[in-house]
Amino acid sequence: MLENKNNERTSLEKLGEFGLIDHLTQGFEIAQKSTIKGIGDDAAVLNFTDKKTVLTTDLLVEGIHFDLSYMPLKHLGYKAVMVNLSDVYAMNATATQVTVSIAVSNRFPLEALEELYAGIATACKTFGVDLVGGDTTSSKTGLIISVTALGEVEENKITYRSGAKPNDLLVVSGDLGGAYMGLQVLEREKEVFKVNPNNQPDLEPYSYIVERQLKPEARKDIVALLQQLNVQPTAMIDISDGLSSEILHLCKNSNVGCNLYEDKIPLDPTVISACEEFKVDSTMIALSGGEDYELLFTVDQSAFPKIKGNPNLSIIGHITQASEGAHLITRGETKIPLTAQGWNSFGNE
Repeated sequence: MLENKNNERTSLEKLGEFGLIDHLTQGFEIAQKSTIKGIGDDAAVLNFTDKKTVLTTDLLVEGIHFDLSYMPLKHLGYKAVMVNLSDVYAMNATATQVTVSIAVSNRFPLEALEELYAGIATACKTFGVDLVGGDTTSSKTGLIISVTALGEVEENKITYRSGAKPNDLLVVSGDLGGAYMGLQVLEREKEVFKVNPNNQPDLEPYSYIVERQLKPEARKDIVALLQQLNVQPTAMIDISDGLSSEILHLCKNSNVGCNLYEDKIPLDPTVISACEEFKVDSTMIALSGGEDYELLFTVDQSAFPKIKGNPNLSIIGHITQASEGAHLITRGETKIPLTAQGWNSFGNE
């Protein structure tokens, strides 16, 4: 489960900051017409012509957001890009460029950072975005990654959190809870490994949920799908902190309420079986787990014929007046107020 410690190690001191940047980014190619100048000057030069620019940034800190005892560096690089692209797609925009900055301690050799950037490169190539800048510096506390993502969107297509209105349908892509349950499996195997380092975990039965944790996929395809269906979301957000937290964000920003139906929440069978194994409630995991990076959005009821039955989308509720509040309607038809119990980086230590 841990990385091979016998690999060749090249000290970062040999390259220096600019040599390190040149080395790690030499294989990156330009894919976007809007990228006039990428890495190699004092600043990138971008041209978005008549479209609006969206920008988002995220910080990942070792020991808080990831654990390198089971998170391969290549997967980490990929995931660091994904969590930012997801925010761009949540604006109904097209991701175009990223910058990546890292602070790294001297326990990481060059070869480790090559793995990290191999994951970043795979993400950039797969999603058609350009790496156009960043920074490197030293750290005394492990690895820190900061990614900034840019995107473009026509003004009339921008989707904020604030556009939901009463009677809109509440829709989610994919399925929920997998990333959190994958994390539980990895944490359990880590504890087993501590007791018996010779033990090799069998993760095959959990491959789907482990991949949801280690290698999430931002939902670029959903933005394209909605365009193909000629559906304009009224509000949208990505699910990074848990379904209940994101619904409450939409409700607050749009000044509305919501009814969420428990029996409509999409759950993969492997999530249900893992929840049974760990003796946790699958609905609670979907509501509070987080890191699924699916898209949660609202649409006018007139869009129902266009989205019903689509295997990528689930209609899970509807928007109400603000005075009604946000509620979960259970399978037993009990109405329970929704509470935000998702990830809080300042409270989950």
